[in-house]
This record gives sequence, structure tokens and C-alpha cells, in this order.
Amino acid sequence: MTSLTQRTSGLVQRRTEAIRSAAADKERESDGEEDEARRGEEEDEDKGDSKETRLTLMEEVLLLGLKDREGYTSFWNDCISSGLRGCMLVELALRGRLQLEACGVRRKSLLSRKVICKSDAPTGDVLLDEALKHIKETQPPETVQSWIELLSGETWNPLKLHYQLRNVRERLAKNLVEKGVLTTEKQNFLLFDMTTHPLTNSTIKQRLVKKVQDSVLEKWVNDPHRMDKRVLALILLAHSSDVLENAFAPLQDDQYDLGMKRVHTLLELEPEKESAKPNANELMWAVVAAFTK
Repeated sequence: MTSLTQRTSGLVQRRTEAIRSAAADKERESDGEEDEARRGEEEDEDKGDSKETRLTLMEEVLLLGLKDREGYTSFWNDCISSGLRGCMLVELALRGRLQLEACGVRRKSLLSRKVICKSDAPTGDVLLDEALKHIKETQPPETVQSWIELLSGETWNPLKLHYQLRNVRERLAKNLVEKGVLTTEKQNFLLFDMTTHPLTNSTIKQRLVKKVQDSVLEKWVNDPHRMDKRVLALILLAHSSDVLENAFAPLQDDQYDLGMKRVHTLLELEPEKESAKPNANELMWAVVAAFTK
């Protein structure tokens, strides 16, 4: 009887140790995946620029739209406001904070699917964190089109006006001032004074313009899914914000024509089809669909 008890006790002990070992392995695996995801995000953020001059999609689009000497965007540009809100959604998606809800068996269209908060970890950017907080706390969830309108303040519902992100261009310009790209000045426009942000670091602006130009000229791959996701998003969102033309203005006529022709091939893509391809960022294509519908 004693030996049977000992054998049973040994068996239970070995099972317990095996369970503990499996649990430990699983925990190590999980930690490894988290570390890898974190490293991936850091690598993405470190690409190309140093930490001091790393720009978000919103800052890049604004920088393309700003007049270098005058320090403000064109008064005739009525697209950049909503374009910058689209940039926020895509930036949050590329950083792993947002995603679209599952499309389901009947496969809903991109514009009818809701935006879901995947992670509420702070991004370190005040505007992005503010937008993320709104999206996380809103129930039921809203679509991409709705969020662009809500964050822009373009809603007729007075109960939803608190979602509007105010002074976005000014706040982004101040970010660029802190990063040493712009400076701050006061300009007199006859009836009023206006704060402007002329360019001080032309190297960073030139690097940004060259990145856009090279993506459709020297580094053109003729397949959007082989392009860097951030660069692809920058081109599409800069066009939606009506500032892409500024990046191609310095080009020779033949290069300009070739670059614009290739941009148009990207603009003619069908977001629904592109989002269904492997490794596609669905939320980015939903934002594109919202601007091209």
C-alpha cells in the first residue's frame, strides 16, 4: 500500500512539474512575441531618421503643405484638415493601436466596418493619444468615415462636437518647432496678426521631398504591396490633403510626368481588393476609400 501511494504521489508530482514547465514555456513564448512586436515597432520608428527628426504622417503631410518662407498652408486648401485626421487613423493603425472589425462571412465593405481599439498603450504623441482615447471610449464603435468627420468637427450632431480635435495644424507646427524643423514668427496681415512657422531646417524638408519623389521614380516597384507601408500611406494621404503636388514641383518636366503617372496608378487601385491581399493594412485602405468614394 505504501509503495502504491509513493508511485501515485510521484506521478502527481511529475504531472504537476510538467504542467508548470509547459506554463513557463508558454509565458516565455508570449514574452518573446511581445518583445519581437516591440522591437518591430522600434525598428519601424527608427527607419531613416534620428530620434530628434522622426516625423509622424501628420507632420510630414503638414510639412509638405507649408510654404517654406511664409510658414503657413495655402488659404485655398480645404482638404488638409480632413486629410490630417485620416493621417492620425493610419498612424495609429501602423503603430498597432487600431484595426477594423472582422469582416464576417458576408464580408462587409471597408467603409461599413467599425474601427476597433487594438491597444491603448500611449504613443508618446499628444494628438495621437487624444484620438486613441476618443476611439477607445466610444460605444458603439464608429466607422473610418465617421471618425474623420468627428475628429474634424464636421458633424451636425451637437452631442458629438466634443470629439473634434482643435488647432491641429498649429499643434503639429509646434511639434515641428520642437524638433528643430520650423521656427515661430508673427506676421501682420493688415486686419490681424497671425502666428506663422517658416522653415528653418531645409535638410529635413528636402529629405522628405526626396523620399516622396524616389518612391515613384528611382525606387518604383510597380506593386503597392512591395512598397513601404508608411511611404505608400504618405503618398496617398498627401494627395488626399492636396499637398502632393508640392513634392513634385521641383522636378524636370519628364520626371514630373512620369512621377504623376505612377501616382495615378496608385490612386486608381481599388481599396476593397487591395485590403484583401496578404499583409495589407485594412484600416489604411479604408481611409483611402473614405477619401476616394
